[in-house]
This record gives sequence, structure tokens and C-alpha cells, in this order.
Amino acid sequence: MKDLIVVGGGIGGLAAALAAVRPGRKVTVLERRDVYGELGAGIQLGPNAFHALDRLGVGTAVRARAVRVDALRFMNGTSDTAVASMPLTGAYIRRFRNPYAVVHRVDLHRPLLDACREAGVDLRVNSGLVRYEQEAGSVTAVLDDGERVTGRALIGADGIRSAVRAQLLDDGEPRVSGHTIYRSVVPMEAVPPQLRRNVVALWAGPKWHFVHYPIAAGEFLNMAITRDDGAREAVAGVPVPEERVLGEFPALGPCARGLLELGRDWRTWVLCDRDPVTTWTDARVALLGDAAHPMLQYAAQGACQALEDAVVLGELLGGAACEDVPQLLEKYAAARRERTARAQLVAREMGERLYHPEGRAARERDAMLGSLSADEMYDAVQWLHGERNFAAPGCG
Repeated sequence: MKDLIVVGGGIGGLAAALAAVRPGRKVTVLERRDVYGELGAGIQLGPNAFHALDRLGVGTAVRARAVRVDALRFMNGTSDTAVASMPLTGAYIRRFRNPYAVVHRVDLHRPLLDACREAGVDLRVNSGLVRYEQEAGSVTAVLDDGERVTGRALIGADGIRSAVRAQLLDDGEPRVSGHTIYRSVVPMEAVPPQLRRNVVALWAGPKWHFVHYPIAAGEFLNMAITRDDGAREAVAGVPVPEERVLGEFPALGPCARGLLELGRDWRTWVLCDRDPVTTWTDARVALLGDAAHPMLQYAAQGACQALEDAVVLGELLGGAACEDVPQLLEKYAAARRERTARAQLVAREMGERLYHPEGRAARERDAMLGSLSADEMYDAVQWLHGERNFAAPGCG
């Protein structure tokens, strides 16, 4: 019998497996696809993510391909004027004790995968879960080919459309946000030299915004542009022509427009999330990452929170006896529910109040952001970037 079964071989699933594996402990990851890999492009990692990665033993490997960010810059996307900038060097690093960086998703996923292999995690492919079954002392993953894998605990880290969550909660499809995002990756050599900066730049306009930053050790520029267009149907990774993307954003200022015109091989998604829930566990089964708390991109915390989940879970499971598992999984959920729910709701609020307002609301936003000192900005993100315990108050 396995000690731990993890459903899903993405960032959260591999981190959970790595956090829980110990000498003599059998940990298995079940990946439904025929290969371990990450879809998408750039991802932002706050200091809290690096605290988690260091505790997982892969922080150095991730840093090797990460681009340390000098600032988060907020721009008026129609006038090409600066609104506010949060410095991420010097005082920021001294306060939060780790950098803010950006990576290609592959450069985060691969170190986790390599570490799992080195630690002896059983990494399986073509192993889609149909359902789980429980008995006293064990839980069994029933796979789509009829195979049964039994363990002491099962973690659903299988994403926003989690099969584990569907059985555990039966709460239907994700919430469609009404926001459509277009993504492209451009070789840095194609970017004008004056725009090759180690910053995360956000250009905000009426019901749209454009974000770009370097990835893959600075070899590429990751670009993502989003419109609050009321989309009601979920879409994931569909190719779209360049002219469609350019036509969606006619009010974009000249500087940002020039960058957007560099984009090739655009793909589109309609962003989805879910409401926070209080139930994460079912006896020997628990949810993690996007399966538990999928959130919109606007706080740049989705992967960060999944890494935190993994660290808390691994440290709680430790050398637990078989009979302790349900209580420890509930303790994990209790430790993480409040913090992740806040991140989910803050991400939604940022999309509405900071990224997409128009008219008077946009002018008031610009005035508010422009009035903040660096220390006031750091105070605003302290609860996210500065957390090292990863648990709700009283649960650590």
C-alpha cells in the first residue's frame, strides 16, 4: 500500500509529493496525460513562493533560471504615462528576505519534477482518476483503465476542473469571470533595447490591461493582454490570429502598442475561478492548489499558494501513523482555508478596482496609487509576500 497518492502532476502536485516523501515512504503521483509538463508561459513568484521552494529544497534550481524583478510598474495604458512603481530591490528584499522573480512555468515545474525523481517518487502517466473509494485505514484511486491504487491518503491536485473535487464537493463547473486573456512569448532580441527591462509592467485601460515581463533567464518576453468583455464560455489555449488581438485593443498607447505588435502565435483563454469553500477534506482525501482554491491571475498568487499548501501538508503528514491521517488532513485544511480564501477574493477585487476601471474611477485609482510611498506599498502586500508560516492565525 502507498503512503500517499497525489492526483495531478502539475506544480502543486509535484510540490506536495516532494514535501511528503521521506526515506522508506511510498509516494505516487498520478498524471492523466502521457507526459509530465506544464502548459502556459510566464509566472510570477513572490518571496513567499521562494520561502516554500527553499523548504522543498529546490529554491536554488528555480532561481538559476528566474529573472529577478527590479520593480512592479503600473502604467496608464492609453496615455503611456507612469502611475506608480513598487521597487523590488534593496529595502524590499531586506524586508521580505527573498526576491520577487518571474520564470517560465517549465523552469518551475522541471526542478520539482527532477527533485521528485531523485527522491524516489513514483511518477506515473496515462493514469486519469475516475473516482476514489475509502475503507477504514485506506483510500483507493480507481483509474480510467480500471486499475486500482491504494494508499493511506489521497491528495487532489488536479486543477480547476479537479475530478477529486467533483466527487468530494459536487459543486459544478468553475465560475467564468467574463475576462478574456491573450498570451504570446517573444524572443527578447526582437524587443527594442529600451524596453528590455527586468520589470513587470502593467498598462491599464478601460476594461482591459496589458502585462509583460522577461522569462527564461531573460531570453524571452512574456506578454498577456486581457479584456473585460463579458465572455461567458470557458476557453483554454485556443490559437487566435494576430489581427484579432490587435483589433481588440485600439486605445492602447503607442509604446505598449509597439510591444503588442511583436506578438506571434497568440492563444486565448477565458479566465475562471471558484468561490472559496470551507470543505477541503473527505476523511483520507484532501484538495490542494487550484483544486481547492482556484483564483484569478490578478494577485499573481495561484502557484505561490499551491506551493504554500504543499509545505504545510508535507510538514503535517510527517511521520504520521495511519490512523492519524484524517485528523491531520483536516488540520491542514483549517490552516490554509482562511489565507487562500482571502487571496481568491483579493484577486477578484484587484481585477475590478485596479486593472479595469474607466473614467472617473480610473482617475481616482491613478491618484490613489500615485500617492503611495514604497513603504506603504510594502505594507499592503505584507500579508502575502511576507508570510513564512503559511497558516491562518492560530493554526501554525
